[in-house]
Amino acid sequence: MTSHSDADRYRFDYEEHVLSNGLRVIVHEERSAPVVAVHVMYHVGSKNEKKGRTGFAHLFEHLLFQGSENVGDDEHIRHVQNAGGTLNGSTWFDRTNYYETLPSNQFELALWLESDRMGFFLSSITQEKLDNQRDVVKNERLQAYENRPYGLAVETVLANAYPDGHPYRHPTIGYMKDLDAATLDDVRGFFQTFYGPGNAVIVIAGDVRARDAFRQVERYFGALPSVAKPPVLDFPSDPPEEQRRAELTDRVQAPRVYMMYHAPSFADPAFEVADVLASLLAEGRSSVLHNELVYRRRLASEVQAFIWPLENTGMLWIVTTARPGVSPSELEAAVDEVLGSLLADGPRPEAVAGARNRAKRQLVAQLADVGGRADMIAHSVTLRGDAGYVNQCFERYAAVKEGDVRGLAEQLLQPGRRTVVHVSPAAADDDIAADAAGTDVLNSQSNGAGQ
Repeated sequence: MTSHSDADRYRFDYEEHVLSNGLRVIVHEERSAPVVAVHVMYHVGSKNEKKGRTGFAHLFEHLLFQGSENVGDDEHIRHVQNAGGTLNGSTWFDRTNYYETLPSNQFELALWLESDRMGFFLSSITQEKLDNQRDVVKNERLQAYENRPYGLAVETVLANAYPDGHPYRHPTIGYMKDLDAATLDDVRGFFQTFYGPGNAVIVIAGDVRARDAFRQVERYFGALPSVAKPPVLDFPSDPPEEQRRAELTDRVQAPRVYMMYHAPSFADPAFEVADVLASLLAEGRSSVLHNELVYRRRLASEVQAFIWPLENTGMLWIVTTARPGVSPSELEAAVDEVLGSLLADGPRPEAVAGARNRAKRQLVAQLADVGGRADMIAHSVTLRGDAGYVNQCFERYAAVKEGDVRGLAEQLLQPGRRTVVHVSPAAADDDIAADAAGTDVLNSQSNGAGQ
């Protein structure tokens, strides 16, 4: 190549086609290794759940691995693994995805499995399967949230950051009482509303020819009936005008402070600026908060900052863990002091350049293999409506300037745009009382936070 820019070095050709039933198909040919990645992403996540029925999207992620009309119970996983492939699924606020990476001579296996659960799932769902996977998800919530150190902090932030009924207010895994309330009719209705071909994209990346891939997708998915597009959610996107706060106690060794600022969404033109800002704050030892709080003042043992790339809003998180003897209030005050200096003086040009390079390095790692490229394209289509972002992202990050970061920091890093949660170690007698009652200290705390 004559140009050595990132935009030239990381450009991925793809072809796109839409079936008559609305299924969007994108193929990226990469013939360097005999593997193929197949990603199916549905435009449904926890934000599409009704009040009192939270956790449905994540519950479906589990159910759709339990078989369909022509695939026996738990055989989806066995088929892929026996063919030498890997697979998984994940659920988020805005989407649910399922993906396989297989030897390219097993490409049709992935299409058959995905088409069967897209078109022939309902006849296989039983009360026994629902009860079984409901218990699995409830146990996952216990392990990953209620009985895990700091496990309920994020959902407490969400519950305080957004008003009642807001689709981003509850965690993706849902609440126990809502999981208990789910019925077979609820499950069938949710599937029929959100899991049709017109609400999905299939991305195929790897050792395939586009024309052959389109033909095979038509063969396996073309006869599936189209369904009406799900209704578009209508909810307020403006951030609160005052700071929101909450307190938690937990069985942890060190206090932790969670700050969440309302930020640009994934499709917002300022998203890349916000991502560079997060890197500037706490990515790497030279970052602003790390350098000041971990190394110079030794108030924090760990600092993180990151942005969640969501469809309808954005969340910029700053999470700091205190060293022994440092209270949450002291730590929060120190974070605010560092942020205040950043806003007053502005970021140094070399710091912005380093943050920009770190963000671009993460892109390189994400797009290094066909699975990562398929995932990026699927997210870009689902949340931005544009597969081409995979070829625009490097240019967009490279275009982020010092003034952009400073301007967005001045806009975002204001107390009125954030929610703060302090997590403090539980007292010894609280631990004893909780053990005697057979409950977790966090249960009462999370209820008190309005969840």
